[in-house]
Amino acid sequence: MRADRLVATLLFLQSRGRVTVSEVAAELEVSERTARRDLEALATAGIPVYSQRGRGGGWSLVGGARTDLTGLTAGEIRALFLVTGPSSAGPELRTALRKLVKALPATFRSEAEAASRARVTDGTDWSRSPVTAATPHLEALQRAVVDGTQIRLGYERPGRPAGERTVHPLGLASKAGVGYLVAGTAHGLRTFRLSRVTSVEATGEPVVRPEDFDLATTWRSLAARMEDRLLAATVRARAERSAEPLLQGLFGGRLRIGRPLASDWLEVEIDGPSPQIVAAQLAGLGGRVEILDPPEARARLAELAAELAALYGPDRAPADQEPEYQWDRGTGPDG
Repeated sequence: MRADRLVATLLFLQSRGRVTVSEVAAELEVSERTARRDLEALATAGIPVYSQRGRGGGWSLVGGARTDLTGLTAGEIRALFLVTGPSSAGPELRTALRKLVKALPATFRSEAEAASRARVTDGTDWSRSPVTAATPHLEALQRAVVDGTQIRLGYERPGRPAGERTVHPLGLASKAGVGYLVAGTAHGLRTFRLSRVTSVEATGEPVVRPEDFDLATTWRSLAARMEDRLLAATVRARAERSAEPLLQGLFGGRLRIGRPLASDWLEVEIDGPSPQIVAAQLAGLGGRVEILDPPEARARLAELAAELAALYGPDRAPADQEPEYQWDRGTGPDG
């Protein structure tokens, strides 16, 4: 948005005192023509910005004028600079944004207020279950990252009891709405899903950061490793052409459509963590999809079919309709 860029230009002017058009263009990653137009727009809007030609010239704020952002507390500043991360709009953040809006020039204020009303965060999914954004430990993790303090992290994995370990919090990342902590551990850099964090306790010891650490670069490397694990196996199958939309919804980019087969069928390939997991995901499509290989995926589907037949076969009544065992007095197991 242009208003965002104008505010960024104003704050850049404030921090540098005097800037050239090329410096503004490089900082905001825009063309020099756009940077010049934005500087002129600030001056036209009544901001005390002026240009000086010649050697040592550039654009400056008259008399060192400033956008007054005093009054923000350390906690509010922390919340403000983490607003682009996996954060929910808590009271501290809302207070910071209100103060920032008041500090903006009147020209930008109405658009900023409109932007503040243009987004809503819902802490539950469509099944009304809480999702990662509602994690109660997010604020403590943000503070540890910003303060550079080691923490004792309580963490649980599916099917395992919660454990505790000391980690060096280095940053927070969000992928497809799911939040992660990037941290150094005794076994190297690791990611921790925020929704699985059970406790956070600051140790008071400083974080040890790897040399030349860059969060964006590190996250790309860690995410690539996770994706490799998630796409470790490929299942080849044939599917009815009418099942293609369902497969697209289930697997998205993990689905590849191959050549058409006879009788309105398609050849498909699906990537997943293992053949067994892909087979289980395909089970709900019944006979509309037939796995061709690998054999372990076909075997898993056969196992699932046998389990379901045993549970739902024509001779099997629901559990709450089966006759209960009756113990006669004196003949029970303790009688």
